[in-house]
Amino acid sequence: MADSKAAGRVPRKPYERELLRLQTELVKLQEWVRAEGVRLVVVFEGRDAAGKGGTIKRVAEHLNPRVARIVALPTPTERERGQWYFQRYAPHLPAPGEVSLFDRSWYNRAGVEHVMGFCTKAEYQRFLHQCPLFERMLVEDGILLRKYWFSVSDEEQQRRFHKRLEDPTRRWKLSPMDLESISRWEAYSRAKDEMMVHTDIPEAPWYVVESDDKRRARLNMIAHLLSTVPYREIPPPAVSIPPRPPSTGYERPPRDLQTYVPDHAASLAPAPD
Repeated sequence: MADSKAAGRVPRKPYERELLRLQTELVKLQEWVRAEGVRLVVVFEGRDAAGKGGTIKRVAEHLNPRVARIVALPTPTERERGQWYFQRYAPHLPAPGEVSLFDRSWYNRAGVEHVMGFCTKAEYQRFLHQCPLFERMLVEDGILLRKYWFSVSDEEQQRRFHKRLEDPTRRWKLSPMDLESISRWEAYSRAKDEMMVHTDIPEAPWYVVESDDKRRARLNMIAHLLSTVPYREIPPPAVSIPPRPPSTGYERPPRDLQTYVPDHAASLAPAPD
């Protein structure tokens, strides 16, 4: 396989063209999932600013949100902290005909919770023991489980952090945990390596996505996902748009009886010819 780091950045036009083709295939996959009652789980993990969120956005962009749901859980409540660790994730697993896209997952315990001391050593060791068992049960029950680790270099991560800091629309993405990850880079690296040793199992292997080039990472991840699922195109039902029936005398109420939003767009300067 070619070294994606040495291959250079994917140009925008070929990227957009191929992304649309892959997204069209994702819609076909969605319809197959719905028609065949398949349960598909896709786990997105990786370092902060590795490109997980952008990839998830492109995966879900043209999918039916009632079929493909993004699961991004907040900090656990006090009650959830006392539950079996995997319990809070189980309700978000898909029913037949659904896809669950986990924007981070149960692997929080192997990463941020372990590195930042948010769990005990015993809880961490229990996770490493139970996680493969949990995932084997999912697979044995018929769930299709795909796990992707987005790998980003420390230089590129730093550049993205600075970009978030300078962009008011993305400033919210720069959390205290992100900043802490800079000083704990090696600790997170060791945690990832240990996690891989215990959870990279034949029934649910990890797939690493090189993500210094976000465009390349998105295309590679989506193409790989499609290649691992035996979907087929489901012919759409025959649909015809009926003719509009003749008027029966309905008249729209006067416009001044309703409140309209101001025409902000009218204040914009006209585009040059």
